[in-house]
Amino acid sequence: MTSAFKSAGIAICFVAVLIAFGWWQVDGPGKKDGPRYVPVSLANMDFQMTDHLGLTVHPRELVGLPTMVFFGFTYCPDICPTTLNDISSWIAALGDDAKSLNVVFITVDPERDNVDAVAEYLSYFNPIVKGWVGNQAQIREAARLFGITYKRVETDDGEYTMDHTSGVYLFRADGRFARTIDYHESREQALPKIKRTILER
Repeated sequence: MTSAFKSAGIAICFVAVLIAFGWWQVDGPGKKDGPRYVPVSLANMDFQMTDHLGLTVHPRELVGLPTMVFFGFTYCPDICPTTLNDISSWIAALGDDAKSLNVVFITVDPERDNVDAVAEYLSYFNPIVKGWVGNQAQIREAARLFGITYKRVETDDGEYTMDHTSGVYLFRADGRFARTIDYHESREQALPKIKRTILER
């Protein structure tokens, strides 16, 4: 009986250690400050899209200022508006430092998100945020270079939604990837990451 209890105790301790190690890597001090796939430098990205003003844009144009990039879509029920609200509040908190930022929202829903739709959608958020739209091929290439995933998911009502990576990507002024802000991160965690990215050269 004693041996059985000892074995059970060892097993419980082992599981506890695994859980603690998992927390340490995912949410604790050992958490990696970035995605598993490091995005290509903005200077080396070779695709073009159209912004919410109808102008042709290219990632290389973002080089020269620190850049924040978020992927989403205008029909998104929760993650996208929440993240864009967060981004707007971060921009407000940064004050004059926000003037040295590019902030780009890239749609993953080319069927519904044209220039006019994205322009209207972004009118509810901080005007610093720019919207980029593209066709299927352009979005697929952007996703590949940024290392994000997205997928169309049919819904029971005959419509569809889009599953997509929800992190905010931060790039240094020279175009190199710096770090991500995860969807669940607080303002207290996000702002220092942005400020650090602005200062890095």
